[in-house]
Amino acid sequence: MAEAMEPLSGEAAISAAFGALMRKRPHEIGHNGHVTSTSISPSATVPTINRPNTVAVGTIVWLGSEVMFFAGLFAIYFTLRSTSAPLWAAETAHLNVPYALTNTLILVASSFTCQFGVFAAERMQARSTGWRPRQWGMVEWFTLSYALGAIFVAGQVVEYATLIGEGITIDSNAYGSAFYLTTGFHALHVTGGLIAMLFVIGRAFAVKRFGDKEATSSIVVSYYWHFVDVVWIGLFLVIYVLK
Repeated sequence: MAEAMEPLSGEAAISAAFGALMRKRPHEIGHNGHVTSTSISPSATVPTINRPNTVAVGTIVWLGSEVMFFAGLFAIYFTLRSTSAPLWAAETAHLNVPYALTNTLILVASSFTCQFGVFAAERMQARSTGWRPRQWGMVEWFTLSYALGAIFVAGQVVEYATLIGEGITIDSNAYGSAFYLTTGFHALHVTGGLIAMLFVIGRAFAVKRFGDKEATSSIVVSYYWHFVDVVWIGLFLVIYVLK
């Protein structure tokens, strides 16, 4: 076996360590021969956790319960129609399909204008900077959406008055009950959406600076408005198209 190496003296050990340091980390040695300290930067940044907005999540969960509510109304309508086919054939003849289609297009248009208002809210623009629509803020787009929604509700009231004049009431027969329950509850939801829009518009005028909270309110109201829009499209197809 090879003989064991003799331990280095103190000065020799210090000289050997300094030489190894010079060879391995020359960039850390200053021009005057002194060792300088360097900062260690992490190779990867710490990921940022973006938590979902609790208001938006709560609104989506609540809309899920509303889906179940309207699903029950659809089930009632289909059940009554399946047991009273001759009655449905006679009563649906009173429906004014072109009128209902026009009213439907008005509500669909209000959903688009509402989304344009959300785009304005996301860029923190509460009010318009000019007269052109692309310069409008959240307030102008939501005001237009409110007007279209109000026209839709007024159109339903006119349709109700016409059908009642023709003898179709909520207690006249199974068709009347199914028709007024489904469309009536939807009209109440649209009215609730109109009230929510007024609160959002009023809040934009009340605050000094339009911020994240106001933008979030606009977004969650748009969730609700799109929901009632989609529900009405389903009701229109079931009641007026698939008669």
